[in-house]
Amino acid sequence: MSPTHHRRTAVVGTGHRAQTFTRALAERPGHLVAALCDPSPTRMAFHNRLLAEAGAPPATEWEPDRFADLLAKEDIDEVVVTTVDAEHDRYIVPALRAGCRVVTEKPMTVEAERCARILDTVRDTGNSLTVAFNYRFNPVHEKVRDLLADGAIGEVLSVHFEWLLDVRHGADYFRRWHRDRRRSGGLLVHKSGHHFDLVNWWLADEPRNVFGYGRLGFYGREAGERHGLRRDYDRAHGADQAATDPFALDLAADDTLRALYLDAERDDGYVRDRNVFDGPVTIEDDMAVLVRYGRGATMTYHLTAYSPWEGYRVMFNGSAGRLELDVEESRWQSPRTRIGSGSGALHGDTAAEHAGGARLTLRPLWRPPVDIPLVTAHEAHGGGDPRMLDALFGPVGPAAPAGSPTTAHPTATERDGALALAVGLAANRCFETGRPVAVRELVPGVWG
Repeated sequence: MSPTHHRRTAVVGTGHRAQTFTRALAERPGHLVAALCDPSPTRMAFHNRLLAEAGAPPATEWEPDRFADLLAKEDIDEVVVTTVDAEHDRYIVPALRAGCRVVTEKPMTVEAERCARILDTVRDTGNSLTVAFNYRFNPVHEKVRDLLADGAIGEVLSVHFEWLLDVRHGADYFRRWHRDRRRSGGLLVHKSGHHFDLVNWWLADEPRNVFGYGRLGFYGREAGERHGLRRDYDRAHGADQAATDPFALDLAADDTLRALYLDAERDDGYVRDRNVFDGPVTIEDDMAVLVRYGRGATMTYHLTAYSPWEGYRVMFNGSAGRLELDVEESRWQSPRTRIGSGSGALHGDTAAEHAGGARLTLRPLWRPPVDIPLVTAHEAHGGGDPRMLDALFGPVGPAAPAGSPTTAHPTATERDGALALAVGLAANRCFETGRPVAVRELVPGVWG
């Protein structure tokens, strides 16, 4: 690629998360956001304003049904997919077949059949697909991987991973489209794929067998009434009952949320501020998972989506000791009437309110424990976003190679995306059948 050539990129899906990619591409040499694709002209106009603020030319705006025309007429080199999870394959497959490089937000997709379709297309075309697992780029997580790879605790025999979403961030998945399993795959697919990919990467191993239990025990109409938390409204905007509800989201109070969602309702009817204690909700809020890996290690994983604090604890037990990671992203949450941009709705973009810290402890056999020095950040997913964007699109600045991603860190491939997805899909199947699932049977294409 010559220094004067711009990689022409299409951003598909122009919701809140897509801002990260629109801004990143606009500020990097050699990249041009040539096209936006979304059912909402209002959201696309918002992203064109972001491009204007960055001094970049406007992108053309396309409806989803015309995506094939977009690829052909805009001479697209690269596609970034940040739309509703269930729609990912709708854009990944034709973009690969058109010869484009494709970057997709996690999860890669939400069903085994869609996953197989993507894997088959990559194999048939030989084109590149990258899954944007930004947690791989968090410096704390890299430190964990380095210690395990260096044999700090010997052979890893077991892992316990506890993840807690607080009552602000966790609640947000029950206000929006994520509450519908058909669209998100549930939290074990949409969110926990971060962690399943991390453990696969940390262990340099593959999940083989999965078992799990899950339930909706806090959110939803029935649980809300049982716990005395439910207020009688469908959505927060314009509802008197929402005015004193700490679980309500006030879209009108935040300029970005108003522009992206409230003002865009006339385009596609999407309502972003549903009552978390009303139906229908078809995903779980409390999930326990057991995974066996190829070399014999096991992982116990628990996700709670209604915790007073937010963060995660990971413990590795090895033949020569134990490694413990404790991360407090937010130590507690105060009740806030009709919460706005300070909420977990915008998790990952700003420093967490009441932020805690991270601690990594190495406990070797027969020796005192050692606290491992860490450099931590609460912005941009622990510092993972900017480093991931550098790896995907090249660093910011005039000295950066035009349009070339860095090679200092391994990005996640379609195989990585499938292996992380498979754990969540297998656990979901266990919830239905009560029987363990072999990953190889669920996504056979991973093994060819």
